[in-house]
Amino acid sequence: MGRTGARTGGISARYFSSRIVIYGLLILWAIICLFPIYWTFTTSFKVAVNVTQGHLIPWVDFTPDWRGWRSIGLSPDTIGETSTPREEFLKRFENSIIASLCAAALAVVIGSCAAYGLSRFNYKFGPMRNKDISFFFLSQLILPPVVLAMPFLVLYKELALLDTRIGLILIYTLTVLPIVIWIMRDQFDTIPTELEQAALVDGCSAWSAFLRIILPIALPGMVAAFILSVILCWNEYFFAALLTSTSAKTLPVMVASQTGSQGINWWSMAALSTAAILPLIVIGIFLERYIVKGLTAGSVK
Repeated sequence: MGRTGARTGGISARYFSSRIVIYGLLILWAIICLFPIYWTFTTSFKVAVNVTQGHLIPWVDFTPDWRGWRSIGLSPDTIGETSTPREEFLKRFENSIIASLCAAALAVVIGSCAAYGLSRFNYKFGPMRNKDISFFFLSQLILPPVVLAMPFLVLYKELALLDTRIGLILIYTLTVLPIVIWIMRDQFDTIPTELEQAALVDGCSAWSAFLRIILPIALPGMVAAFILSVILCWNEYFFAALLTSTSAKTLPVMVASQTGSQGINWWSMAALSTAAILPLIVIGIFLERYIVKGLTAGSVK
C-alpha cells in the first residue's frame, strides 16, 4: 500500500506540475497577444510625454487624460457638443460598416453557390478538375494586392467607381471570396449526399433541396465565413487608401492619417484604433463558437 500510495502521489505531482506549466505558458501567450490592445487602449489616455517615455500602467506611471478621445470628439466633456472630428469619425465608421457587411454578405452568397457546385458536381475545365479549380481560388490569396493597383485604378476610373462605397464593396467581395469558397466547400463535404437524394425523391427540385435542406445544415459554416469576411474587410487598408479619397474613406485609412507637422498624434491614433477594434472584439466574444465550429467543420470526417 505504501508503494502504491507513493506511486499515485508521484503521478499526481507530475500531473499538476505539467498542468501548471501548460497554463503558465498559455497565460504568457495570452499576455503577449493582448499586450498590443492594452498598449493601444492606454495610449489613448496619455499625453505626449507619457507616450515618448513609454509609461504603461495608469495611475502608477501616468495620470490618464482624455486628450486622445477629445481630439475625435468622444470625450465626456465634448460628447454633447458639435464636433467636426466626431462627425468625420462617424462617417468613416459608417463607410466601414456598410462596405464590410455588404461585401461579406455578397461573398457568402456567391461563395456558397460556388462551393456547393465544387462539392457536389464534377467539373472539367481543360486539364483542371474540381481540386484544381478549388486550389486556383485559394491561390488568389497569394497574389500581392499591389500587383492589382494599376489595373483597378484604370478600371475604376473608367467605370466611375473611384471613391464610392459600391467600388469598395466589389473589391472587398473579390478579396474574401476565396476564403468563403474554401470554408463552405469543407462544410458541404461533411453533409451526406443522401439528404439531397431523399429530398429529390420527395419532389424537391435541386434548388429547393439546396435552400431547404443543405443551407440550414451548413448555417454554422456560413456564419463563420461571414464573420471572418467582415473582420478581413473591416481591417483592409490597401484598397481603401488606393481607391478612395474623401467620400468612401474607411476607418483604417483615417487611423493611418493621424500625422501632422509635429509628427504622429499617437493619442489620436490610439483612440481611433480603440474605437475601431471594439466592434471586432464584441464579435469575437459573442460569436466565437460559430467561428470555431464553422472553421473546424471539415477537419474531422
